[in-house]
Amino acid sequence: MNVTVIGIAGGTGSGKSSLVQKLCSCELCDSITTLAHDHYYHNPEDISPVVRESENWDHPDAIDNSLFIKHLDELTQGRGIERPEYCFKEHRRKSSTVLVAPKPILIVEGILLFAIPEICNRLRWRIFVEAPPDERVLRRLLRDTTERGRSVESVVDQYRKTAQPMHDLWIEPSRNHAHFILPNINSTSIDNGCEILRGFLTEQLSQASSP
Repeated sequence: MNVTVIGIAGGTGSGKSSLVQKLCSCELCDSITTLAHDHYYHNPEDISPVVRESENWDHPDAIDNSLFIKHLDELTQGRGIERPEYCFKEHRRKSSTVLVAPKPILIVEGILLFAIPEICNRLRWRIFVEAPPDERVLRRLLRDTTERGRSVESVVDQYRKTAQPMHDLWIEPSRNHAHFILPNINSTSIDNGCEILRGFLTEQLSQASSP
């Protein structure tokens, strides 16, 4: 199987997951499989003391990149994987895993994908989703309080202490590795971006099936 790997990165709350969900609900869904970097967070005891004590979950060392790369390579080579599941309320992996089957298009998504050379170099096409900082923090606030059981105070405190500094240190500079920059200001812009990407992915599938 010829697998095209698309990387979608961007700051927290930029709209990466919304974009992936829309792509997976279009007519190409049967040809797309996804892999989210977020599922590969280490358990707290497996993180370096410096990262663990600062509760810096936006640092590259907070994620099991070795396992992520191994699974990325397996899917690229046409083999299925058992992807870990991460519980953001408990801050640790679940005992269960999820079977992910290979498909012609593999979309990987995460804030730090382009900041880690071993991952970035494996991505055939790299798309950076960009949204204004105030919009991103509001989206993160809504997500973490409604989906992850966080208080407003804890979300704001984490954003100030680690999320924004790590964005400036790792994520924003990684924007330079993107092939495409996708502005995401509102739902209309993400719909327009999805339409453009659908055309692009259709072209990739056509090229892959050509003799």
